[in-house]
Amino acid sequence: MKLNLHVWRQQDRRDRGRMESYVANDVSPDMSFLEMLDELNERFIVEGKEPIAFDHDCREGICGSCALVINGMPHGPERGTTTCQLHMRHFRDGEEITIEPWRAAAFPVIRDLITDRGAFDRIIQKGGYVSVATGGAPDGNSIPVPKQSADTAMDAAECIGCGACVASCKNASAMLFVAAKVSHLASLPQGMPERRERVLKMIEQHDKEGFGHCSNQYECEAACPKNISVQFITKLNREYLVAGIKASMKREANDPAG
Repeated sequence: MKLNLHVWRQQDRRDRGRMESYVANDVSPDMSFLEMLDELNERFIVEGKEPIAFDHDCREGICGSCALVINGMPHGPERGTTTCQLHMRHFRDGEEITIEPWRAAAFPVIRDLITDRGAFDRIIQKGGYVSVATGGAPDGNSIPVPKQSADTAMDAAECIGCGACVASCKNASAMLFVAAKVSHLASLPQGMPERRERVLKMIEQHDKEGFGHCSNQYECEAACPKNISVQFITKLNREYLVAGIKASMKREANDPAG
């Protein structure tokens, strides 16, 4: 196949960036999207040109590093698929393909198609973990967990933190990401001791990072490569509301002037 590529090029965070057009020849339909970019970069290196910088790691749809917007869609046109698992057979010979990085103030462009998604790490650091001592790995049956709770936790834990939800949202909201992390731990006994504090701190950091608010457009669910349901945002809202009420009641109880 022959493809006409329009790729975002940006030297660093200070550079304004621009679109540049390239032709990719002899593209095999069995190539993954990243393999197609690899071949293009090999050609650039031979020609003495600067290769296109893009992020990747496992190339197995697990790590979430392959964060590209392809023809306006995070990860490309295939539902429930990461960029690294997207194959060129889903495109037509002679097609025009636009490739951009995530577009969000909280994800500044480092170079070309690579964005700094450290904001997600900082949200997790605020409470997306269990800090209480749990000892060694317990027997699988030593802590009874209802099947419904276990299934909910597993569904939420599928989130790979790629940021497609942010890239697809008109408000650049990361609520689906936060909701998945909060719901995962809130569904398990190990996550209960820090349940209230966790959601308040993670939402506070979400807002501090500059992510927008959810306006229920559901684009995040459509773009998510792991098909994380927006129902988790409903669970997040409930967790946040209850935690806020509990915190307010505690402050009033501790206020001598109250």
